[in-house]
Amino acid sequence: MAIIVVSTQMGAGGPEIGMALAQKCGYRYVDQELLQDAGRRYGLAEERLSHLDESKPTIFERFDAETRHHITVLQTTLLELAELDNAVFMRGGGQWLLRGVPHVLRLRLIAPFEHRVKQWIKRVAAMTGETANQRAAADFVRRDDTEKAGRMRYLYEVDINDPMLYELIINTERVSHDAAVEMINTVVRRPELVTTDAGRRLVASRALASRVQVALATNPETRRYRITVEAQDGVVTLEGTAALDRAVEVARSVPGVKDVRTQQLEIPPIPPFVA
Repeated sequence: MAIIVVSTQMGAGGPEIGMALAQKCGYRYVDQELLQDAGRRYGLAEERLSHLDESKPTIFERFDAETRHHITVLQTTLLELAELDNAVFMRGGGQWLLRGVPHVLRLRLIAPFEHRVKQWIKRVAAMTGETANQRAAADFVRRDDTEKAGRMRYLYEVDINDPMLYELIINTERVSHDAAVEMINTVVRRPELVTTDAGRRLVASRALASRVQVALATNPETRRYRITVEAQDGVVTLEGTAALDRAVEVARSVPGVKDVRTQQLEIPPIPPFVA
C-alpha cells in the first residue's frame, strides 16, 4: 500500500481528516504513538519528546547534546514505523525525512488564518464546553504556526510552507473534511504509490542510518563529534573530522549493519591574519 504524511496548520482539520483517512484506508494512525514508541524503545521522557517534536529548540537547547539525541530518537522512531508501511503520520517531520520515497504521499492541509481561529475555538468548545477568547485563540494559532515553521527551519533548513515538500495541498475552507478524505484516498490508491522493494529498501536504509546516529549520539567517546551517517542496503558510510575509528566500532554494533566505510574530512587551516 502506501504511507501518508500529514502536515497541518492549526485549525485546518488535520486530526479529524487524519483519523478518518486512517479508518478509510485501513491504515494505522500515528500521532501520540510516535512519542510513546520513542520513549519506550529508547527510555526517554515522553514530555520532553513532545516538546521537541512540536516546538523549535530554544537557544540553549540548540547547543545541547542531549537535545540532539532526543531529536534523533524521534526521527529514528518515525523511520522505523515507516518501515512497517500502511500508516498515516501526523507528526515528526515526515515530509522531509521521507522525501523521495515513491510510496509516500506528503499532504499539507491549510486554510485562511481567520477560518482556522474559528475552527480552533469550535474544537476547544466541543472538547471542554468552554468558549475560548477570540484574541487568545488567535495568539495561540499564530504562535503554533511560528513554532512549527521555526522547528522545520532549524532541523532541516526548509520552509514548512514550501509546496515542493508536498504532493498534495488542500484548502480545508473550500474542501470539506469528507471530500478531503475521499480525494486523498483516491490518490493514495494510484499505481504509482504502490509500495515497491526499492521503496522499502530506501526507507530501511534511512532508518538504519538514523539508528547508527542514535548509537553515536549516546556513546561517550563519539557523542561530542559531528559525524554524518549514510546507509545503503546495510553498508554504512561515516563522514567526519575526528573519532572515526571509534565510530566504526559503534556503528558495527548496530543490528542490520553489514559493513562500515569512512570518509575523513580535513579541517581547513585558519588563514593568517593580514594587517
